[in-house]
Amino acid sequence: MELTIARIGRAQGLRGEVSVDLRTDDPQSRFATGAVLETTPAQHGPLTVARTRTASGRFYVQFEEIADRTAAEALNGVELVIQAESSDEEDAWYLHELEGLAVELEDGTVVGKVVGLEYLPAQDALVIKEKNGTRTLLPFLERFVPVVDIEGGRVVVTPPGGLFSFDADRLVISDETSSSADKDN
Repeated sequence: MELTIARIGRAQGLRGEVSVDLRTDDPQSRFATGAVLETTPAQHGPLTVARTRTASGRFYVQFEEIADRTAAEALNGVELVIQAESSDEEDAWYLHELEGLAVELEDGTVVGKVVGLEYLPAQDALVIKEKNGTRTLLPFLERFVPVVDIEGGRVVVTPPGGLFSFDADRLVISDETSSSADKDN
């Protein structure tokens, strides 16, 4: 299975360095000097890591094959990929392992299925297609997704009130919007 470990962003400087949007929690080993990475689309690779650095919370890579800014700019949006079957970490999963899993509430009610994963700045979010077709993002945090059962083909979720379309009447944004605040007035 081909897995994306990063997406190349903007060129940095004049010597071909690029920023990368990481999709791995182990960038030091994935981007070790000398590592050879395949690309999607394939015609841009393979690329060999010459060096890496971090600055202001961003990760930057210099590839041996990319010598100037023009070549680096041509890589914007290219994905860096590896071959892997499944994660060997206890609480980490690859997208291909999550896609298609049934999404259940704690009482066993099936509310939809996992159709993707969004890589957001604060944390990743499961992309869920509800039974009625609504697309919902659920923060992929243990408190909202306490059970990931790959073998059982499901994830169990404990969403905040109002997150799913069938539960919109329970949405509480602040104390002022809750039904208890309405009763006090």
